[in-house]
Amino acid sequence: MYGVKTEQVNLQDRVEREEVEVFLQNFNLSLDQDVDYTIVIRDEALNQPAIVATCSKARNVLKCFAVIEELQGEGIAATLISTLLDKLFSQGIYHSFIFTKPANAPIFASLNFKLIHSNADVALLENGLDDIYKALERMKANYNIGDEEKASLVMNCNPFTLGHRYLIEEASKTNHEVLVFIVEEDRSVFPFKARYELVLKGVSDLKNVKVVPGGEYLISTATFPAYFLKEEGQWMKAYVELDSSIFGKYFCKRFNITKRYVGDEPYCQLMEAYNQALKTVLPSYGVELHQIRRKAIGNIAISASRVRTLIKEGDFNGLKNLLPEITLEFLNTNLGREIVEKIQTTHAPH
Repeated sequence: MYGVKTEQVNLQDRVEREEVEVFLQNFNLSLDQDVDYTIVIRDEALNQPAIVATCSKARNVLKCFAVIEELQGEGIAATLISTLLDKLFSQGIYHSFIFTKPANAPIFASLNFKLIHSNADVALLENGLDDIYKALERMKANYNIGDEEKASLVMNCNPFTLGHRYLIEEASKTNHEVLVFIVEEDRSVFPFKARYELVLKGVSDLKNVKVVPGGEYLISTATFPAYFLKEEGQWMKAYVELDSSIFGKYFCKRFNITKRYVGDEPYCQLMEAYNQALKTVLPSYGVELHQIRRKAIGNIAISASRVRTLIKEGDFNGLKNLLPEITLEFLNTNLGREIVEKIQTTHAPH
């Protein structure tokens, strides 16, 4: 019989990491770049114990779960998950997600995880003191979101550009109320607090626009990890459909959102795939997608990635046509100068 004892993997050790990667390949899975903690269970009956099960976490998202067929249904999943939850508790984290294949969803449902959404390739479940319904109720109360029909945008604004301002302004012209959700995940070079404040100040003259933090359920490491990993592989379709569906199924229903606005995506294949998913998914929830041609300077569309490239190159004169005054002023603050230095000293500005 297998000894059921978990073992932490040293993710900095190339040999240990590769062993997990090879094991996961048998399940058509990979060890994601963002994992920060991995455990395995081994077959202690062997002289050189082989991995028989594994699971990892990326902050509060459990992922990369696999158990050999012979041990499925033997309580191995419960051992893996309880070990990872204990780790989260030790870090003061009491709300978690699991990102897994749909066939595994019933296993985690039996371990008190609640299904948020699943599609043909992936299921997202959550566990803990919070859930998506409570989060949306808090958001509604904290930002005084009414029940009338409204339009929406979801933006990262890394940083806030004249292109972002243009899209928000276009939406505000033809809608009674517009919600602008700012990606809250702090994985961008401009931190969330700075991005949020720039947008809040940058659209303060548009009285029918509310700027709202996106929380854990919109373009986050739980719903759309490829956005932060810059992955365009086999899982991209599953990621973009998952995030699009959660927005339609939960956000649009709770906040009576009937329109979502996006800019066209001439440069980023990942975000163009996301826009295509929105076009397919949102109508099934009664939501119209409006794709607006981006504001351009000459023949070049304004983009945050272009802004970061100019910062890296030290071309601050070129930024004047791309950024509103509020963002230009921010770049001259202490935090702004730190971000500029970080962009200029890293290999690629994300």
